[in-house]
Amino acid sequence: MKYISKTLVCGALSMLALLGTTSCGDEFLKEDAGHKVTDALLEDETGALKMAAGLYGNIRWHFGYEWAYGITLYGCDEFTNGADLTSEPWNTYDNRLNPLDCTPALGAANKNCPAVSALWDEMYYGIATANLVISKAVNVANEDSRNKALGEAYFLRGYNFYRLFCQYGGVVLQLEPANGTIKKDYTRASEDETLAQVISDLEQAYQMLPKDKWRGNGTWTKYTAAHFLAKALLYRQSERCASWASKYDKNSDLNRVISLCDEVIAACPLAADYWDLYAKWTGVDCKNEGLSEILMAAEHNEDSSTQGRFGNRTYNYFDPQFSNFSGGWVQRGQYIGGMDFQRCRPTEYTYSVFDNVNDARMWKTFKTVYGLNHANKTVEKVMEENPGVTADQMPGIGDEGIIFILNKKSDKRFDGEPYGTFGRGGVAHTFVNPLTGKWVPNAFPAFMNGKYVMYNYGVSGNTATSNVFCGINKTADGSRTAEKGDAHRDVIMARTGETYLVKAEAQVRLGNYQAALETVNVLRARGQWKQGEDRSYYTDGSMAFLKADGGDKDNSTATANSVKKNKDFSGKILTNSEAYYATMLHKNTYYLSTGIEETTDASDLQIKSTSQLPAEDEAILDAIGASGEYDRMLNFIFNERTRELLGEWNRWDELARTGLLVKRAKAFNPEAAPNIQDRHNYRPIPQKFIDTLQNPDGTNLSDAEKKAWQNPGY
Repeated sequence: MKYISKTLVCGALSMLALLGTTSCGDEFLKEDAGHKVTDALLEDETGALKMAAGLYGNIRWHFGYEWAYGITLYGCDEFTNGADLTSEPWNTYDNRLNPLDCTPALGAANKNCPAVSALWDEMYYGIATANLVISKAVNVANEDSRNKALGEAYFLRGYNFYRLFCQYGGVVLQLEPANGTIKKDYTRASEDETLAQVISDLEQAYQMLPKDKWRGNGTWTKYTAAHFLAKALLYRQSERCASWASKYDKNSDLNRVISLCDEVIAACPLAADYWDLYAKWTGVDCKNEGLSEILMAAEHNEDSSTQGRFGNRTYNYFDPQFSNFSGGWVQRGQYIGGMDFQRCRPTEYTYSVFDNVNDARMWKTFKTVYGLNHANKTVEKVMEENPGVTADQMPGIGDEGIIFILNKKSDKRFDGEPYGTFGRGGVAHTFVNPLTGKWVPNAFPAFMNGKYVMYNYGVSGNTATSNVFCGINKTADGSRTAEKGDAHRDVIMARTGETYLVKAEAQVRLGNYQAALETVNVLRARGQWKQGEDRSYYTDGSMAFLKADGGDKDNSTATANSVKKNKDFSGKILTNSEAYYATMLHKNTYYLSTGIEETTDASDLQIKSTSQLPAEDEAILDAIGASGEYDRMLNFIFNERTRELLGEWNRWDELARTGLLVKRAKAFNPEAAPNIQDRHNYRPIPQKFIDTLQNPDGTNLSDAEKKAWQNPGY
């Protein structure tokens, strides 16, 4: 990508008062010193387009560190914390989530806890740069180039204001470049004014941006703008805006949402197979990163010169802590696509919301098998420690080292543990997989005796901080050249799969429930098993490690010995390639989890009417007390959002928008439930920003004036 990948020109950083002590540190001076250069660039066509390309760098911030999940996935219904408590306040809503940035001195587990000010700072940094482009690009003579540069600037400004609005409500609307002026007297716009600005900016972007990805993959197009414009209009007709949105015509907004969604759906069709989006990631800039369904992505590659301040760290957050609990049988390394930082632990709800027999999305998302890649103990030692296990049941390198059985609560097959006791590698247990005849060093069911039990097996013994869970694969990256090296895959930020759900929700809000089902059924049709499909097959982005296993090229570390010194039973140290093959078995626990006979028949996920919702949905609706067709259908849409969009970086925003955050977190997130309140539908305004504010006459704000700036309850 000529501009996006190679020319990330950094815009002038302004609005010092808003940014406070941003993570840029001393780079503020360097970037501000370059202001004259960027102004000159913006006076001509080439410079304006290059400067606009620099705007793309701002969105990488979202996926550089712990805030990626802390502000988007924690504290909701889908994920809770594992044993690592880096971002715990964002999940538990305890008193550490307040207007001050949470540091170790203020109770954070470590210095990486996402700061309350982080999103505020970085969004305004991007807005400041967009303002500079908007103010200068109007002078570009060539209409096509002018519109491209302006369209990208309006899009980023609208997107950043949208993110601020979702988290904070009304914010400061800075629409002019600071041009070196330090301003400290600001007015906080109302929610109505802020969202109106979002809609205006996105409308401008929609009118100006081209339809094609003229910069290459990752280009913001007319359809990217249409998707977010639809989301903004839907937001205006959502529950959080109910106190002031009545002056806007509901039918007009929602019908525009549907029209915009239809435009996106027609121009940017769904990928043929769900796992083409995430699981079949074959390497840096691979073919699937160019799928038409992808509307917006944070671009990454292996060129260190374009990495900037924020690389892709998302591969760290979704795997369980297998290196800790596996008993040494499964070692971690770059040949496994994810690191086991165990930040995001799926809740019971998340496993239960899927039809585990018929919904292929479940099995193309969850990583249920890790292969045994280290001979940690002899046959004799295993038999001594696990009485009942026989020599012929002993697994070898490349057999199952960890398995997660994603069964249903009604499943009685494992009650009484007829196949042996379950457990992790460090605790004696005797489970022998009836499908393989082999003892499994780590085996965990989701349900047994009608109860959720997976979280019982954690090392701490505390279900609130369990490190044992079945994680998801949407960030797995086998192209890393070191165990803790930076990932290189793009991060999808918007796709047509969500566009369908935005449309369906608009239809629900208009009372067109059957039409909403028909819209959702398109997604469910893709999620069905196809005729002839092997339901036991699994893959993920780890495959990028080796060309022979589907990757685009061999990892540069493929032939080196494993730094973890993975050994086989003869004592030989495995190479990274051998460790990869031992770990990546391309199998799941589908048949063990469901108990059905082996089949290659197509499955059916189609829903015929609102009175015949799936059993999984009815159980969830009952748990939250959803009643009335509107309430039931709105929550159904959010169940479907989990099945389609699990882990895709927007759950908190969407639940807060619809007033479902508190109810669903209380019902399904045991760690969030005790503390979450209605005030948590908004984040606290960063105190360090409020403390820099002054009155127009230069005097400091009084305590009462500062309090007036803050969101209620903080």
